[in-house]
Amino acid sequence: MISINDLTLSFGGYDLLDNISLHIGDKDKIGLVGKNGAGKSTILKLIMGLQSPTSGSILKTNGQKIGYLPQIMEHARDKSVIGEVMTVFAEIDRLNERLDRVSQLLADRTDYESKAYNDLMVELNEISDRLALAQSESPMEMAQRTLMGLGFKREEFDRMTATFSQGWNMRIELAKILLRKPDVLLLDEPTNHLDIESIQWLEDYLQSYNGAIVLISHDRRFLDNCTARTVEVMLGHLYDYKVPYTKYVELRKERIEQQKAAYLNQQRMIEKTEEFIEKFRYKPTKSNQVQSRVKQLEKIQRIEIDDEDLATLNVKFPPAPRSGDVAFVVKDAVIGYSDTTPAKVILRGANLEIKRGEKVAFVGRNGEGKTTMMKVLMGFLQPFSGEAKVGFNVDIGYYAQNQEDVLVKSDTVYDTLDKIAVGDIRMKLRDILGAFLFKGDDVDKKVAVLSGGERSRLAMAKLMLRAHNLLALDEPTNHMDIRSKDVLKQALAAYDGTVIVVSHDRDFLSGLVDKVYEFGDGRVREHLGGVDEFLRHKKAESFRDIEAEKSAAVQQSAAKSEPGIEKASAASSKISYEEQKALSREAKKLQNRQNLLEKQIAELEGKMAGIEKVLAAPAPDTDIMEMTRKYLEIKRELDSKMDEWALIG
Repeated sequence: MISINDLTLSFGGYDLLDNISLHIGDKDKIGLVGKNGAGKSTILKLIMGLQSPTSGSILKTNGQKIGYLPQIMEHARDKSVIGEVMTVFAEIDRLNERLDRVSQLLADRTDYESKAYNDLMVELNEISDRLALAQSESPMEMAQRTLMGLGFKREEFDRMTATFSQGWNMRIELAKILLRKPDVLLLDEPTNHLDIESIQWLEDYLQSYNGAIVLISHDRRFLDNCTARTVEVMLGHLYDYKVPYTKYVELRKERIEQQKAAYLNQQRMIEKTEEFIEKFRYKPTKSNQVQSRVKQLEKIQRIEIDDEDLATLNVKFPPAPRSGDVAFVVKDAVIGYSDTTPAKVILRGANLEIKRGEKVAFVGRNGEGKTTMMKVLMGFLQPFSGEAKVGFNVDIGYYAQNQEDVLVKSDTVYDTLDKIAVGDIRMKLRDILGAFLFKGDDVDKKVAVLSGGERSRLAMAKLMLRAHNLLALDEPTNHMDIRSKDVLKQALAAYDGTVIVVSHDRDFLSGLVDKVYEFGDGRVREHLGGVDEFLRHKKAESFRDIEAEKSAAVQQSAAKSEPGIEKASAASSKISYEEQKALSREAKKLQNRQNLLEKQIAELEGKMAGIEKVLAAPAPDTDIMEMTRKYLEIKRELDSKMDEWALIG
């Protein structure tokens, strides 16, 4: 469908992409991964023709439709949300007009055997097929369902797009792309401005999508759920793995280790051969053997180890000074902004309590009050009523969502830290910056020229200059690559202070936080447990909502036919019955899954026992390295099945 052939892209003598080739098939679901700046977004721009390669070619199927979502785009400002989204159906309107025109032309003609008449019939059939495919349901219904899946409320459909933030306008553009149903989707960081529920909706959509997808994302779980193939961009080259992201990480590590082992074995063999040649070069009795070894060396295919980009963050937060038992408490607070007319209330009756050492996530739809609560924590906002206070001896380190407003663009990287550093830490500023990948001349760069990822790292470096006991992090991973996010997550998990983090990144939050506060509909709801428990609860809650809607419909129908019926008892019995059915179905599914897992575990254990038997007494032709690789692969699968079995049990 799309074929990149021997493509090179150079800038001033530097090859960003070096002789790469890639084939994208009709149904391929590809995750494009690599460090920031590796060239992932550039590959999408090359496919779209927005950039031209230095050499090589890109071939695309004639007439194929490509949907492209860049990270930064222009947005319409003169239409309502629904009006802007409905513009994608202009093609359907054009086809309907052409259908009417062709039908009229055919009605007016009598030359039924002519080529012209036959061409019109062919066109009529093609237009009818395209309309049948495009109009499987009402365009308005499709548009509304897609917008609601991406987080819009019905009452927002008629609002002007100019009144929404850049993130919400990105959702409008994404809705338009999905509704066009292109043959290929090129998505560059589509989850950056989505909340958790919208990400899950998009996952479901992409999993059932019938075309090809090339996806750039730093969300590991999103990649695992939406892709079946991973293409790594590293140091100008592409490495293609036919597996999702997490499996790719394992295979990549194994491949590098095997390469290194094979390389060392070959180097030892070459060294011994060269020693033999050198030792017996001038002995006539060994001349034939020497010549044979020389030819052997000339023919050998030298093993090379793939280049690795080993640069990664090295983060360790200073120990947290002791604070009071309660780090932050909010009681019956009404919170909002008084600089509007009338004042804008965001949260009503808000209550939360965060104790020393807790790691807490603020989650929910954008615009529901997460960042507003962070501003209350920092003292930038005061509640209209109620109470909000920080605990005794709490020292907050704050990472703001928008680094544009916090970092001074005219400062250099070094100056940014030097301005706030005090005491002996000033002697270590270059070491701290080096840990955040600012090395050599990088420290003299102006903040204005830094990428989003570099600004994120610089802002995080500022938090290292003082020993805080509460870290308030508002979307800290938005511009970080997956490896950097993993390192930051490990550092936060090891940190002995309190952490409050606003994030939509499920993989980042999973295993890190032990309590979730959900913001929505002007309220704050507490959920004990991690983000995975929260997501499971939300799915169950959504099911109950659906059943409640069904019950309401049944109740209304019954009320119409029998006005004297007692509505409350009818509704409650219906809900109870539906819930019982749901629980029964769920229990049966779990039991079936447990039985399947037990069978699979037994099979895997049998395979491992067979390999152990071979490895205990290998034959001369046994490939021990390959057998070991298979054994480790089966063991990983067995561990995963055992974990799932234990969870169900």
